[in-house]
Amino acid sequence: MQFPSTEGRCPAVGLAEALRRGLAADGSLFIPEALPPLPASFFAELRGKSLLESATTVVEHLLGEDLPSEVLRAIVEDALDFPIPLVHLSDRVYVLELFHGPTLAFKDVGARFLARFLAETRDSSGELTVLVATSGDTGGAVAQAFFGVEGTRVAVLYPRGKVSALQERQFTTLGGNVRAFAVDGVFDDCQRLVKTAFADRELSRRLGLTSANSINVGRLLPQILYYFHAAAQLPSSGPLLFSTPSGNFGNLTAGLMAKRLGLDSHFIAATNINDVVPEYLLTGVYSPRPSAVTISNAMDVGDPSNFARIRHLYRDGPDRLHNDLVGRSYDDEATAATIREVDAEHGYLMDPHTAVGYLALRDVLAERPGDTVGVVLATAHPAKFREVVEPVVGRKIELPPQLASRLGHPVLSEELDNDVEELKARLLDWEPSG
Repeated sequence: MQFPSTEGRCPAVGLAEALRRGLAADGSLFIPEALPPLPASFFAELRGKSLLESATTVVEHLLGEDLPSEVLRAIVEDALDFPIPLVHLSDRVYVLELFHGPTLAFKDVGARFLARFLAETRDSSGELTVLVATSGDTGGAVAQAFFGVEGTRVAVLYPRGKVSALQERQFTTLGGNVRAFAVDGVFDDCQRLVKTAFADRELSRRLGLTSANSINVGRLLPQILYYFHAAAQLPSSGPLLFSTPSGNFGNLTAGLMAKRLGLDSHFIAATNINDVVPEYLLTGVYSPRPSAVTISNAMDVGDPSNFARIRHLYRDGPDRLHNDLVGRSYDDEATAATIREVDAEHGYLMDPHTAVGYLALRDVLAERPGDTVGVVLATAHPAKFREVVEPVVGRKIELPPQLASRLGHPVLSEELDNDVEELKARLLDWEPSG
């Protein structure tokens, strides 16, 4: 498969180069050149298939020309070694729990695939430096996926004081080949620093820079897989509506790609008050702005990178975007009230991001035919946000072992001014790993 850029100002590249570069030479994002629909037989036999069965078929369909089938199957089995259950919450509402991986967040799926894709496609010309910005869960997922991987080091940039304490501990307590930088700013500043560093070709060459957040197409493509897995687990084949909590919009982009591959579905972009995309869907005007701080911090993004991919996907029919996608946004008060309400009525505890997705799904389902089935993507374990959730529900939340184990480790974080030259200097002074 070839990967052109969303801006189209540089030549398309193959999979290995797209993974390695992360960002295209013209500063924009790589996008699959084509997303040919899966065969009708796949959908006829989808219901009841296991996660590994459906995921292997989709991965081979997308990347079978780039990597041997036996390699792709091994990657699927290794990366998806945890369950992704679908919980029937109420009436037409299901919850796809994406938080059963090692860092209890949906980003484990993409990060684990990317680490394995890079291992299979990289050459032996030197060490790779994975540079990533995080608004919360990406940092932990990437750090864990690459921790201890030979020939690779990881630099995580995060907004100081604006991620939860448990999120922070998942990438600041590892050490070794993982380095964490607390940036004086917001997530958008971290993302800008990363993009600016990638745009410096000499720095990229010297450090072997590559990305591991949803800027990298190798982390984005695996997120397509669980949309098919959700459909395979549903008991009926009514109209399907996904509500995707959205910050940098990689997760939603993957869903819209699944639709291009033939999945009969519609989508909701569910955001907090950082509502740049819902506003665009209503007005047709895209107006990025500084992000506001909320209790659903991983969605505190004022200029989501992946929206460029969504616009590219629909460049040949922008009206179809409005047919496939609606937007909804909610404030902290509504989010907290929903956590409390769902816990009281259904005995189900949600993190703030999933609560935003549930709110959007509930509201949009009320406008849809009675046979529409709704799935909200549960993006993180509620224990990761216990400082928000515990006061709302009025009780303590037990920490899963993956989180509790990090509390005894010292935080290894370096403060960083919101300055790209300082970032470059720190990265260039980083001694090669043993």
